[in-house]
Amino acid sequence: MGFPEQQQPVPGSQQQMNPPPDCGEQSYRGSGRLTDKVALITGADSGIGRAVAIAYAREGADVVIAYLNEHDDAEEVRKLVQDAGRRALLVPGDLSDSGYCRDLVAAAVEEFGRIDILVSNAAYQMTHEDLGEISEEEFDYTFKVNVGAYFSLVKAALPYMREGSSIIGSSSVNSDMPSPTLAPYAATKAAIANLSASLAQLLGPRGIRVNSVAPGPVWTPLIPSTMPVEKVAAFGDDTPLGRAGQPAELAPAYVLLAGDEGGYISGARVAVTGGRPIL
Repeated sequence: MGFPEQQQPVPGSQQQMNPPPDCGEQSYRGSGRLTDKVALITGADSGIGRAVAIAYAREGADVVIAYLNEHDDAEEVRKLVQDAGRRALLVPGDLSDSGYCRDLVAAAVEEFGRIDILVSNAAYQMTHEDLGEISEEEFDYTFKVNVGAYFSLVKAALPYMREGSSIIGSSSVNSDMPSPTLAPYAATKAAIANLSASLAQLLGPRGIRVNSVAPGPVWTPLIPSTMPVEKVAAFGDDTPLGRAGQPAELAPAYVLLAGDEGGYISGARVAVTGGRPIL
């Protein structure tokens, strides 16, 4: 099936994608499963984070939208959240900076008083055919954004989370089936799955659940902004289902893990991979 050849500068914009990802703008229907909860979602301007923000708002949650600098995309999400009758707070910044992570949590608490759901979703990746192309700076930055921010956000948010709260990390099928051209990214995704499992055991006695979602190939701005055009054109074609996933197809997993219906799910890694197995 594939996509038209296209590329964008990092971090990419949802508005410039062809075709635009389906984040559930027209399809997601809520049923009150997250009524009056407060959710902080990183990377909520586009892709999976955007789909989760839309779903959470339509399930009744207020949403903190964390993003880097994609202001137009983020404003669209703000409107979608408000159209669902919920409040939205936009907090731009660089997740590689632990100070921003702490400020992000502080802004959420100042606005809403607490955090019930923390979704660490934003990620950085870059395709490299040769290990020599990967600088130490890029390797460190990838870990800071993908793993360091997860740690910093959880640590900062815990004082404001109560029994019944939920933490969700975005892992990847790359955690078990690493792409050699995405080596730093794949390593971070394995770390996220592992950290989530550790946190589930540490925080279980406090009644806080921790899980991760492992997406397969999903059509988001990360793809045209970090992959060569030939890989973009064939993106997802090699899955058993023969196509890439859409962000809207990930959102229900995040809703389940966030809500009371998933109250006995902790330490799990939910695979949404189009048929690719994870261990």
